[in-house]
Amino acid sequence: MTNREKFIKTLKCEPVGGQVPTFELVFFLTMEKFGKVHPSHRFYEQWNQMSLSEKKLHMNEMAQLYVDTAKAYGHSAIFIHPNPGDLENTQWLLELIREKTGDEYYIMMHGDPTWAIPDGEGMMEFSMRMYEDAEGLNAESAARVEQSLEFARKLDEKGHLLDGFALCSDYCFNVNPFFSPDNFDEFIVPYLKEVITEYRKMGYYTIKHTDGNIMPIVKQMADCGPDAIHSLDPQGGVSIPEVRKIIGNDIALVGNVNCGLLQTGTEEECRQDVLRALREGMANGRGYIFSTSNCVYTGLPLERYEMMMDLWKKYGNYDHYEENFGENNTNTNEA
Repeated sequence: MTNREKFIKTLKCEPVGGQVPTFELVFFLTMEKFGKVHPSHRFYEQWNQMSLSEKKLHMNEMAQLYVDTAKAYGHSAIFIHPNPGDLENTQWLLELIREKTGDEYYIMMHGDPTWAIPDGEGMMEFSMRMYEDAEGLNAESAARVEQSLEFARKLDEKGHLLDGFALCSDYCFNVNPFFSPDNFDEFIVPYLKEVITEYRKMGYYTIKHTDGNIMPIVKQMADCGPDAIHSLDPQGGVSIPEVRKIIGNDIALVGNVNCGLLQTGTEEECRQDVLRALREGMANGRGYIFSTSNCVYTGLPLERYEMMMDLWKKYGNYDHYEENFGENNTNTNEA
């Protein structure tokens, strides 16, 4: 199987055997790893002033960075951040990645029209609107959904170069969701369900991302029908076995390696947490994608991520699960 085929089978919760798939929503440490600036939007503010030749150089470098990152760490998928994010340049970036890799990798991008936690400046106003202008908020939600779907339709017309969308609106703090379960039902669920359903009709898969404590709303999220849930944040008290008890075995799970420990914990704490995530994630023999509980963000030590990936190579294999994580194994079952 190609990495893409294996990733899709995992999203379908089908057994894949061998190495468990892995990827990251973002790998920001490209300067440290490759000597290249990550293609973040702030570095392309002068895009419209560039000559065509300069645009080509930048676009090719962005595409190559995504490919180099996937190859360096054995990722099965690539999450792109189109810069600029208009239809034409998104298409251009996708075409370049496919030219370089064919169908080797599953490719996705952000495509979540649902409301996220407002920033500090807008939180009070948004909270008031939920009670004073629910109709207006829901009208905006419907418009946002249609805008996302229209972009997906136009992208699909250009050729099905994208495999799916990561729905990256964050709903939760580490303690609790921003939205109460009732508010989540009113302001998020109808629009999350609609966008997932319509993406699926176009042939796109969906991975629903949110950090923090998702436990009070995880069943509502699952009932919207995503193919997978990311990032299963242990800093928010999210446990893979507990999520499985609530949502069952037919939605894939992604993540659960504690980013906080990777940044500030001891080497042994990091090692044990990585092994725990692998043991718990792979326990069903299907439907798990290994990753951090957020992303490889700026400030996270590169050597810690590379240690994590070395452990994945050694222990993240379904064919050796019992050998690595069985009851009699003293090397990993203390994780």
